[in-house]
Amino acid sequence: CHMYTYFQSVQMLTYSLLNKRECHSCMCVLRCLSIRSDKCEKGQTWKDLFQEFYTDMGRYIDHYSTLKTAWDSLKGYLEKKCPRMITSLKEGVKEEELDAIEAQIGCKLPNDYRCSFRIHNGQKLVVPGLMGSMALSNHYRSEDLLDIETAAGGFQQRKGMRQCLPLTFCFHTGLSQYMALESVEGRVRGEIFYQCPDQLAQDPSAIDMFITGSSFTDWFTSYVHNVVTEEYPIIRDQIFRYIHDKECVATTGDIKVSVSTSFLPELSSIHPPHYFFTYRIRIEMAKDALPENTCQLDTRYWKITNANGNVEEVRGPGVVGEFPVMSPGKVHEYASCTTFSTTSEYMEGHYTFHRLKNKEELFNVTIPRFHMVCPPFRKSAVRMHGSVSISGTTSSDNSSDTDGFDADEHGFMSVGDPDPTDRCPRHI
Repeated sequence: CHMYTYFQSVQMLTYSLLNKRECHSCMCVLRCLSIRSDKCEKGQTWKDLFQEFYTDMGRYIDHYSTLKTAWDSLKGYLEKKCPRMITSLKEGVKEEELDAIEAQIGCKLPNDYRCSFRIHNGQKLVVPGLMGSMALSNHYRSEDLLDIETAAGGFQQRKGMRQCLPLTFCFHTGLSQYMALESVEGRVRGEIFYQCPDQLAQDPSAIDMFITGSSFTDWFTSYVHNVVTEEYPIIRDQIFRYIHDKECVATTGDIKVSVSTSFLPELSSIHPPHYFFTYRIRIEMAKDALPENTCQLDTRYWKITNANGNVEEVRGPGVVGEFPVMSPGKVHEYASCTTFSTTSEYMEGHYTFHRLKNKEELFNVTIPRFHMVCPPFRKSAVRMHGSVSISGTTSSDNSSDTDGFDADEHGFMSVGDPDPTDRCPRHI
C-alpha cells in the first residue's frame, strides 16, 4: 500500500526523538515507505527496498523529504488551480545523467539541486512558466524552471559570471536567475540571484546581483510556500509574484481597499540606484451595502515617503485612466508601478468618491500604507575592488507614481500577446 502520508507522520516523530545526523539508516527506512506498491508486488522485501532506495538516493538524506514535500504540495495546488501547468513538468533524471552534466561543465552541483532534479527535471519551455509571471504596460515576464540539459547549455564562464548556472529563463525579457556553483567573484557557493549589470561601469564584468535565495532549497521552498498559501495569486492561469501583507487592508464604510506589491529586477539597477516596483490594488464594496451607496471614483491622492524620510505628494484623476463605479458586491482591481532611488519606501493615501444619487456628496476612502523594500543585493566585486557589500540605503530621493498608465478591461495593465522576440530594455 502507498504509505507516504504515514511516512511523513513517522518521520516527524523520528526527527523529534533522534539527532538527524545520527539516524541516517532510520530515515532511509522511513523514506522507503513512500515507494509505491508496484515494487512490493514484485516480491521485494523491505530489506530489498531499503537497499535499493539507499543506493539510489542515500546521498540526499538531508534534502529528499523537504524537496519531495515541496514538489507534492506545489503539484497538488496547481492541479486544482492551474492544471495545464502540471503537464509541462518533466520526469526526474538519473544519477548518471547528473554526473555527466558535472563532467560537462567542470563543476559539482549542490546536493539539494541534484535531489530536486531527481524528482522533476524542470519543465518544458512554455509560457506561462512555473516560476511566476508579471505583467505591466508593454512588459511581460514569465520564468520557466530550466531542465538540467538546457541549464548546462547556459552555464557561464565569462568574467563577472564565472561558474554560474541558470535556473530559470524568460522568453520575453531574456531574464534568468542564476545559482553560483563556486565561491568566486564575490559570490557565495549555492546562492541564487538575478544578475544586474552596472549601468555606469565601462567594464562589462561589473555585474551586481539581487539575491533571491541562500541555497536551492531555500529558494524553491520559499517560492512554493508563497504559491500554496496563495500569497502569490493565480491570475488568468498564471502565478503572479505579488506579495500581499494581510494587514495591508483598510475599510472605509462599505468599501475595502487592499494592496499587494512586487519588485521587478529586470527594470531595476543597483548602480545607479533605480528600484522598480509594481503594486496591485483591489477595491471592493460589501455585498450587503445599500444600493443608494453606489459611488464613483473621481481622484487619487498619494503620500510617498522614501528611506531618507523625504515625502512626495501626488494627486491625479482616476486610476490608470479609469473612474470605476462601485456598487454592492462590485470588485475593481488594477495594477500600477513606481520607481525610487532608495532601497525602500512606503505609500499611503486615499481615493475621493461621489455618490451617484448625489454628485455633491463627496467622501474619501483610505488606501492603507504599504511598504516596498528592495531585496538584498551584492555589489560587483569589480567595482568594490574585491570587497563585498550587501545592500544599504542610498541617498537619492527620486520616486514617481504612475497610476496614469492605461489598463485593460480586467483592470490590469495591458501587455498584449506575448512575443518571444520582444526584449524589455533595462532602465538606464
